[in-house]
Amino acid sequence: MFTDELRRNVWQQIRQRDLRQFERFLPPALIKQAAVQAGARMGRGALNLATLTWLGLASAFHSTQNFASVLSLTIRLLQDNGQWLGKDSAPSTGQAKGLRGKSKPQRSKRSKHDPHGTDPNHLSEEAFVQARHHMPLGYWIKLILILGEQFQKEHGPLLHWKSYRLLALDGSCIQLPGHAALAEHFGRASNGHGSRTVQARMVMLQFPLVRLPWLYELSGIQEGERTVAQRLLNHLRPQDLVLMDRGFWSYGLFWQIAGRQSFFAVRLMKGVKFKTVKHLGCKDRLVSWTPSERKWRGAGLPASIQLRVIDYQIKGFRPSAIVTNVLSARSISREEWVRLTTQSDPGRRLDPGLYHRRWEIETTFLELKVVQGMEGSLRSRTPQGIAYEVRGHVVLYLLVRWLMVEAALEHGQDPLHLSFTNALREVRQMSQTLLLASLARVTEVLLPLLSERIASHPVPWRPGRHDPRPGDTRVRNVGKGKYRLPNKLVA
Repeated sequence: MFTDELRRNVWQQIRQRDLRQFERFLPPALIKQAAVQAGARMGRGALNLATLTWLGLASAFHSTQNFASVLSLTIRLLQDNGQWLGKDSAPSTGQAKGLRGKSKPQRSKRSKHDPHGTDPNHLSEEAFVQARHHMPLGYWIKLILILGEQFQKEHGPLLHWKSYRLLALDGSCIQLPGHAALAEHFGRASNGHGSRTVQARMVMLQFPLVRLPWLYELSGIQEGERTVAQRLLNHLRPQDLVLMDRGFWSYGLFWQIAGRQSFFAVRLMKGVKFKTVKHLGCKDRLVSWTPSERKWRGAGLPASIQLRVIDYQIKGFRPSAIVTNVLSARSISREEWVRLTTQSDPGRRLDPGLYHRRWEIETTFLELKVVQGMEGSLRSRTPQGIAYEVRGHVVLYLLVRWLMVEAALEHGQDPLHLSFTNALREVRQMSQTLLLASLARVTEVLLPLLSERIASHPVPWRPGRHDPRPGDTRVRNVGKGKYRLPNKLVA
């Protein structure tokens, strides 16, 4: 009979051939480091932790294939091109009996329900599903954190703005298949038209200057974004600057970030009353905020917090304001907070104001869910399976973005000015060529060619381009006889 050691060697060969464009980012030592930090065992079988990591990437990469096809796709491609001899690496049962003139003791007959089977070239979908359920969540968290640390070692200046490491925080809902187990675990959310869809909530911390995910959490739709964000913000470091949407307005989150010697910026919440302490300039002031909610009085937090309020208005929209705990105008001036591309000279590209970099995470959710195809391609029927697939998609997105950063630097471009859609298309189109090529050709020819092709797809600069959003000019009924004015002013 075949042994797990032989099966493990077979799938080690497959791992070394598949997804070669990402192999240098995920060496075995890095995977082992993540396992050690998470307290997880690597395992010695065919479906060990390293193989399951790569299969998670492959499941996201081949999002249109079912799990059974993903497990056999690489072997079939190699067999079709005459480059796979894995099936000849194991002796037949008759040959094994004739070794040294004596037959080996017979092992107990495998059950017909045994998911491992007898072919070392084959891993069944049942065995794969069973193995991935035992992958600890902490392993994936450590893996993404270590990848982020490695990226920061190589490209640290790209993550910083002045003396701050810039982060963006936001959440999004992911539509899931309508299976009963998923509905029970993640919950249902109404879309406002009577039907209720199964959804999960994803909250993410991201490096907006390169659109690289750093931390995320997948939770039930009934759990609030601020509750999930509270757990993610425990990983902040001194001098981190977090850009947040107004939905994360919370006295507790503000003090949590300040307690880690970090900083934040958020849009002003309507109805909040401040006491002005000092004027720093035109539409720039220091204020003191004492929240009226009683729950903060018993939470052990100070009675008030000092903030800085920067008022501004985009032409055609209602007035707004940015609230931050960066109190010094010398550190970040009002102009640096709210500068817009419309203020640039004709024909000259100008980066938007610092707070408006928060929109980069909105682009990340669009690319992850729609362009990469995470939403609508999840196949699993259990919460553990959904979590596994989402983790594979996040790591895949991170690695594609890493390729884009290196391609941009190599060819003198801005990483944010390259097209993710075309970069992912180039990676997918070259995947089969990389799979079948020799190691020397991959290193010397194909990977440099892939970098060149990724850099050849800049995002066209279209100043003044506008996509209509009818909801921006509509008065909203918020209930109890109250109405909310539109964000965009009617011309």
